[in-house]
Amino acid sequence: MKAIRPILVQSSTSISELKKNPRAVIQQGEGFPVAVLNRNKPEFYCVPEALFEKMTDQLENMQLLRLVAQRHSQPESEINIGHL
Repeated sequence: MKAIRPILVQSSTSISELKKNPRAVIQQGEGFPVAVLNRNKPEFYCVPEALFEKMTDQLENMQLLRLVAQRHSQPESEINIGHL
């Protein structure tokens, strides 16, 4: 038996429809991702450019927060800006 895979968005389309009119697929999502299905299974998610930028920024912020948390317990050191 194959595992059931959830579709994590409200809009979906087929790969055939994406090939026919990619712009219409993006507009169909109204700014949100659209699941692109292959044989009724999500193959990938089509994400508008603005949302992709937001997601990338959030991932970058999460990485920076992890780095801050790791370094928080390290001892402080003096830096002389004149030597930079």
